[in-house]
Amino acid sequence: MSHDTASHVHHHPAAAEDPGGSECRFCEMTRQHHPQCARRLPKRIILVRHGESQGNLDMSAYTTTPDYRIPLTALGVEQARAAGHRIRDVVAAGGGNWKVYFYVSPYARTRATLREVGRAFPRDRVIGAREECRVREQDFGNFQVEERMRAVKETRQRFGRFFFRFPEGESAADVFDRVASFLESLWRDIDMGRLDQDPSCETNLVIVSHGLTSRVFLMKWFKWTVAQFDRLNNFDNCEFRVMQLGPGGEYSLLVHHTKEELQQWGMSPEMIADQQWRATASRRNWAEEFSSFVDTFFQDPNDSSDEEQEAQDKETNLLLDLE
Repeated sequence: MSHDTASHVHHHPAAAEDPGGSECRFCEMTRQHHPQCARRLPKRIILVRHGESQGNLDMSAYTTTPDYRIPLTALGVEQARAAGHRIRDVVAAGGGNWKVYFYVSPYARTRATLREVGRAFPRDRVIGAREECRVREQDFGNFQVEERMRAVKETRQRFGRFFFRFPEGESAADVFDRVASFLESLWRDIDMGRLDQDPSCETNLVIVSHGLTSRVFLMKWFKWTVAQFDRLNNFDNCEFRVMQLGPGGEYSLLVHHTKEELQQWGMSPEMIADQQWRATASRRNWAEEFSSFVDTFFQDPNDSSDEEQEAQDKETNLLLDLE
């Protein structure tokens, strides 16, 4: 399981002694889901971008229509309906008792996408749906003058798209902060059983959102760096990513998707290797966990420990003295 809430550790000695209890130290750390723990995790978390919108088709739409009111096009409606069937095929692939819970951005195009996606699911398979403002689109300001926005986006390319803040709007870094807040709420929903009322049921979360917001969600979850985020390609309209729980309690994109797909999305070999580990691992200690991207931060790291290095330095100094 992702370790995004590792800072909220609450130790429960009794739970640590009894992994079958109601609370579990592994789960409280949210870095590793113990196989015998009572906390039931969603089998999948699926991120979906909205269908084609009028703004995707014609940027001038933002000049007269607020971003949150931009509707889907007729093609966008068809895309959303088709995506619903594809998502249903994913969650129903293993048969058995499964259900879905939806989170949706409050924008008109995401709510319309959810309506069409929802047509693919029988009512008794839907646990519930909730509008979640924190997974809304990046704020680009209020009414957007087309020519001015083109110039601003060119400036963003020079400045760096993660930290560039749109005038009167947000940066991707701002979106990251609110997505982080949403993830804390998501864990509380899981802990309190709001998303899973039937212990015999396999739960799937579907988050209907926007391209950048979904990429930021993945960045936060998998602890990708800014440079790694900058590699990522945007989702196509109604394209989705499936984070699926592996046998060791970690979510990975490689349980459902292929390495070739991850490469097409812009993920580096290092990022793909980490997804591979998550798909198959049983447990990783803290040192291994936080060193997964160590080469990103250090060039030619010294493999010797401090004690070994000190001994080597003493030996070198002794030889110099003898000379």
